Amino acid sequence: MKIGEPTLDQLRIFVAVAEYGSFGGAARAMGRAVSAVSYGIAQLEAQLAVSLFDREGSRRPVLTAAGEGLLAEARGVADGVDALLAKARSLHAGQEPALTLVVDVMVPAEVTARALGKFRQIFPTCALTLRIEGLGAVAACLIEGGANLAIGGPVIGDQPSLERQAVGAIDLIPVAAPSHPLVQAGVAPGESRRHLQLVLTDRSPLTEGREFSVLSPLTWRLGDLGAKHSLLKEGLGWGNMPRAMVAGDLAAGTLVELDLPEKPGAHYGLSALWRRDTRLGPAASWLVEAFRDGLAAGEG
Repeated sequence: MKIGEPTLDQLRIFVAVAEYGSFGGAARAMGRAVSAVSYGIAQLEAQLAVSLFDREGSRRPVLTAAGEGLLAEARGVADGVDALLAKARSLHAGQEPALTLVVDVMVPAEVTARALGKFRQIFPTCALTLRIEGLGAVAACLIEGGANLAIGGPVIGDQPSLERQAVGAIDLIPVAAPSHPLVQAGVAPGESRRHLQLVLTDRSPLTEGREFSVLSPLTWRLGDLGAKHSLLKEGLGWGNMPRAMVAGDLAAGTLVELDLPEKPGAHYGLSALWRRDTRLGPAASWLVEAFRDGLAAGEG
């Protein structure tokens, strides 16, 4: 038995009849005559050598077992072509077909998640790649050409090859477990230098040798903010953390904000960063505003 090759139009008609439950409903939705819809289904059945709908004993067409088995494939083909056409239209409109975004690990996860959730709804044809990095590694992704846009902190603001636009800030606060010796009133100046400080380290050479809010000569250098968070809760040291990330711990009493004379906390400014030899397209520009709105809403 020879199987023919159905047309895209025939597949669209098949999906429409299944979705609307009748030839008439499909015809109205597609702006066609009922006879054209009926003819399209007949042609598709002839091409595939199967009966797609059971028309006997009912005024409404009912999918046969073969029709049910083929519907998902037909819908997949039609959806795939629709996605291809949407991407082509986006390219003609100047929208990026793909985008790599790097986000500083200090940015609250809720801000990133909400921005990207909306992004997928508004720009479904833009293939987004997300990377989470810390300190100089954020800028390194841009400078080395692997990323189009970054949301990064102040430690990389002096790179001459990058353009920057402020989008907000977060608070970094010194914290420790309740059992830590620094959790007491009237800590003497210099006392923090006698205790182990947990420090987020840079995995790029851009800020090699530079220190950021490091007071103690006793340090553990960690490349992962989540690991630092866990060690702090275990009472293994003290360190600065984004307030939003430890808000639940502060409320539960598993971490305590330290009142140190040196005030090592910081207002950590965040900027959108991109290479000066590139232009931001519509999708990247939207992301800049989304992160600015998210941080301004107090989520940081």
